[in-house]
Amino acid sequence: MTPDDAPDAASDEVTEEVTEEERAGIRSQRLAKLARLREEGIEPYPYRFDRDRTIGELRESFGSLEAGEETDTVVRVAGRLMLKREQGRLTFGQLRDRSGEVQLFVSAGVLGKETFATFNDLDRGDWVGVEGTVMVTKKGELSVKVTSFELLSKALRPLPDKWKGLADVDARYRQRYVDLTVNTDARRVFEVRFAAVDAIRQELRSRGYLEVETPILNLQQGGATARPFITHYNALDIDTYLRIALELPLKRLLVGGFERVFEIGRVFRNEGIDTRHNPEFTMLEAYEAFGDYSEMIELTESLVAGAAVAANGTTTVELRGRTVDLAPPWRRVTMVELIKEVVGVDIDPSMPVEQARAVLDRLGLAWQDGWGAGRCTHEVYDELVEPKVMEPTVVLDHPRETSPLAKPHRSDPSLVERFEVIVDGRELANAYSELNDPVEQIARFREEAAHKAAGDPEAGDVDYDYVRALEYGMPPAGGLGIGIDRLIMLLAGVESIREVILFPTLRPEAGLGDDDFPSA
Repeated sequence: MTPDDAPDAASDEVTEEVTEEERAGIRSQRLAKLARLREEGIEPYPYRFDRDRTIGELRESFGSLEAGEETDTVVRVAGRLMLKREQGRLTFGQLRDRSGEVQLFVSAGVLGKETFATFNDLDRGDWVGVEGTVMVTKKGELSVKVTSFELLSKALRPLPDKWKGLADVDARYRQRYVDLTVNTDARRVFEVRFAAVDAIRQELRSRGYLEVETPILNLQQGGATARPFITHYNALDIDTYLRIALELPLKRLLVGGFERVFEIGRVFRNEGIDTRHNPEFTMLEAYEAFGDYSEMIELTESLVAGAAVAANGTTTVELRGRTVDLAPPWRRVTMVELIKEVVGVDIDPSMPVEQARAVLDRLGLAWQDGWGAGRCTHEVYDELVEPKVMEPTVVLDHPRETSPLAKPHRSDPSLVERFEVIVDGRELANAYSELNDPVEQIARFREEAAHKAAGDPEAGDVDYDYVRALEYGMPPAGGLGIGIDRLIMLLAGVESIREVILFPTLRPEAGLGDDDFPSA
């Protein structure tokens, strides 16, 4: 029977926010329920449930049913009980799995008085498996008329208010398992992430790239300019570095004859935490033999635009009330030209260092004794130019001084063939024509090592094995790095990197301990 006034579970139940003391009381009540279930011979944490379809598949198969229509089709679905409302001899629930939600239509006349009472004893947040027939209420809500059910996992802690979710931002990140349960937007952000990363992988594979895995623990600090995490390898009694980039092992594979390779993996930088930085984050790096940075521009444009379409169905994104189109081609401009355009000063890596430092003085920017004109040029760009670039822009031809792994520019020895992609004032991608001259490479490594010896914690070591690999011959190549987390921030329209990392780095939670888990 489907009465006209049957409430829809999705729109009718309101769960009031409760205090921590009330939450502790609810937990005690649920522990008591747990004990009663076991006394009655019911296992509240069974090993499995054999469902025959997801809720999304159920909706796809039966979405055309008319209001009030009932079928004889028996289905078995499972998920978390998000809402439950009792109305006399009927109870309406809302069951959610990863693919969607469906209403449960639970009748005392179908289940019998005792089983109906057992269903009503379930709590919001419990995982439940149900069997029943497919129907649509007279209000038009696709439902499962439950003929039997099984508790799959008893939730001992109450979910937050269904409208407010977790009010504390740190709690959202710390208890991501709760955030994903009650926060629709959090689930949306990660759906964007999964779709975008999958699209990137598919395109690279379609272009003949091999996906590989490279070591996380490295004997040398290198591949980027950053402060590393250091750990101790007990078996060898040596210190090792968590990788700060994927670059050098991937280019060793070019030497070995793998002409197109990529990796999507975690890298680690022992630096600050803010809205754009997390100590561990995800990078895509891809390397292609026989090309240069011009191929990498086209590849970057295609990967980003394709990820946007896969995630959002369009290349346009909304950034703080402004529409930005990621469709290629993007603007191309040299770093020196862009500095002149945005700041109105002439500075370049080939000028005398005294003149470059004087430019920084006039602009109110600090410089250090070891900086050359190239490092000064980059400082102006970093501090005054990059934050103002909103539209997708390819910033070409960086100073040699700040790019130890890039090939010298074929027309200006003070520059390298390197570009960054800037969108919304943030770096999205970085790419080079890769340096493959072993004599030049070891000279640059030695410059880096000298900076490190002088106290620069971000400077790298001499990677002698990598130089040896280059001496066996690495073909000309273009290489690309894309920060996956920043790409997802862009596509999902969020301002903090913590929103796009499932478990971001946080300070330890104060006070959480044994007292928070009292027995019944």
